[in-house]
Amino acid sequence: MENKYLEYKESVTKRFLKTVSAFANYEGGKIIFGIDDNGKELGLEEPVAEKLKIEEMINSNLKPIPEYELSIHNKSVILEVQPGKNKPYFYENKAYKRSDTSTVEMDTFELKNLIIEGINIDFEEVKSRNQNLEFLYLENAFKKELKIEGLNKDVLKTLRLFNDKDGFNMAAYLLSDNLEGVGIDAIKFGQSINEIVKRITLTNGSILKQFDKIEEIYEDYYIVEKIEGLRREIVEKIPRAAFREAVANALVHRQWNINANVQISMFDNRIEIVSPGGLPSGITKEEYINGRYSLLRNPILADVFLRLNLIEKFGTGIIRIKSLYSDYIAQPSFVVNEGSIMVTLPTIDSIDLTENEFIVLKYIRENGPISSGQVVSELGIERNKTIETLNSLKNQGIIQVEGHGRATRYDVVR
Repeated sequence: MENKYLEYKESVTKRFLKTVSAFANYEGGKIIFGIDDNGKELGLEEPVAEKLKIEEMINSNLKPIPEYELSIHNKSVILEVQPGKNKPYFYENKAYKRSDTSTVEMDTFELKNLIIEGINIDFEEVKSRNQNLEFLYLENAFKKELKIEGLNKDVLKTLRLFNDKDGFNMAAYLLSDNLEGVGIDAIKFGQSINEIVKRITLTNGSILKQFDKIEEIYEDYYIVEKIEGLRREIVEKIPRAAFREAVANALVHRQWNINANVQISMFDNRIEIVSPGGLPSGITKEEYINGRYSLLRNPILADVFLRLNLIEKFGTGIIRIKSLYSDYIAQPSFVVNEGSIMVTLPTIDSIDLTENEFIVLKYIRENGPISSGQVVSELGIERNKTIETLNSLKNQGIIQVEGHGRATRYDVVR
């Protein structure tokens, strides 16, 4: 069936050229001529002649001409379009993209992104319009963390924030005290979304300052003191390190040329962090959620955050957030959309588990859904104890039962 990377055409008409533009502008794709929309092979009367016609149409109408290959299979012609190296690719002065199984014209914002990509520079490398930048907050952060004496031009060059030809770039602007109009929107809700306890917009000053300020707001609502007898204990309702990692990743990996702020919604039982822009090209949802990615949208910003110990190794943010919740029942979630990424950090529950319950729950999280027999064979827990443990986790609402009889499986409640 047709999908984002595959399209069928019964015959050769000019309409396929829009799809060629879309494939070349992004991840590439395949068009098969002589196939109807349901995937039934109808064939072309003269596939050799049609192959030459397709080649001539692409070379005459696409600017620039993308890389492609044509082949004949039975009576169908297969056109494979490669991801372009000289983006954007236009057909009749318009650039196109794929949206699921459709081909649509891209908007001005997407076109600007492709132009930047086509000249092989990241947005953060673009020259800043404001060249009168100050870096007091950044300088103090480096003095505190790295014990440097000051932030001179040589240091700024080392950080790739400045070069002699163009001066300061957009990464420098985002880290400068002069940043205006972009950053973080945060809302603390009460018992429902209709009750707003606090609203704050952080859009002026270095994104490092914004990062520190939002952590202060986190402390107001998710750090509590518990007093038991003469003992006072500081408790994190949501792991501070997970919150810091999620916010730092939202600032470092977001698309900064989108006119939108990072959205942080604070509820009594969770925090939702939404960063503008989906995944960079070349990273799948599965790679992102499983923490197996190394492509950086903003490598200059990432390097500064890494030097300041605000993030750990590149590409390990998701793994670290998950590990910070590994001893708890509630788990973080990650939702990837085409235009945004949302990380949800739940509050830490206080349910006490037995040693077997903890071991079995950890195994189900990593391997589920699983059978009781798998617990017995893989974890070495005797059968009666396994059934008792699984039933206890089910009764506490932590896991759920799927199927019946021999097909019974256990999985975490999602």
